[in-house]
Amino acid sequence: MSSPETSRVRRWVRRVVRTTALAAVLAGVAVVVPDSEVASTEVSFVKVERAQGVDLSPDVVWILAIGSDARPWEDKVKTRGDALQLVGIHTKTGAATAIGLARDSYVDIPGHGRNRINSAMVFGGPQLQARTVAGLIGIEPDYVMVARFEGVEGMVREIGPIQVDNPYAFSDVNLKKEGFRAGRIKLGWYDALAFSRIRKGLVDGDFGRSANQQRVIRGIHAKIVAEQRKPGFIEGGVAAVLKHTHTDASPVELYRIAQAITQVKANKISTCVVKGSIGQAGSASVVFPDVATARRYGNDARKDATIKRC
Repeated sequence: MSSPETSRVRRWVRRVVRTTALAAVLAGVAVVVPDSEVASTEVSFVKVERAQGVDLSPDVVWILAIGSDARPWEDKVKTRGDALQLVGIHTKTGAATAIGLARDSYVDIPGHGRNRINSAMVFGGPQLQARTVAGLIGIEPDYVMVARFEGVEGMVREIGPIQVDNPYAFSDVNLKKEGFRAGRIKLGWYDALAFSRIRKGLVDGDFGRSANQQRVIRGIHAKIVAEQRKPGFIEGGVAAVLKHTHTDASPVELYRIAQAITQVKANKISTCVVKGSIGQAGSASVVFPDVATARRYGNDARKDATIKRC
């Protein structure tokens, strides 16, 4: 591809490929990626003001990863999230899970009636978004991560190509005309973004896209685990987060999360997507989530960050 064409594609991607939940998970992974390129304006890591009497295991850290739908001039923590992933990491056993949520899921938003789940960020920022997700799944996050598109680009460039297991071939005329073949494939920064953003051509649409985001997350984790033995890797990563990310979490908290991420075992990762039915709420097309299944995922994973079956 020529240089002008590359520039054109990148500009187009910046318009169309709005940051996904993958971006926020990448931001979380920044804890263990020394000297990340992600700018301080691209990532926010917010500690959730916990409700009284919340039943959670002290050994499991829950992070709500949100990709900001914000334009460059907008506040990313006050705009709709493009997609959401609730990530749980067990700090002792090496287990981890990710529960994907469709951005158009029609749910109760505390104090604001029923609306699309990602509207909670507009109404009340990360704190209300966390409470809204908790209302659906039954798990209240400890932290909320929010990142823009540039956060994804910088992080994948920093980590380098990853590998994912693609269940079937698919393509998109705009994002990836030649498409992705089925099987074990390698993804650079652009392909990782396209793989996690394509919806058309997928068997499950938005639900399939959320599952692909989780596949990319697995690939990123595997790459990080391969690098963790380098001297000072975790310490340098925490320093990078403090330097490049707006956060109210302490260095001790970040170090704990960093250690937990690097200790996650590939055979103890479980990922599921909360599916539902497509319908109408007034004139809006929405997803009516399967609440019973969402609660089952939450009940399964609450204590040990493990979902037995999707």
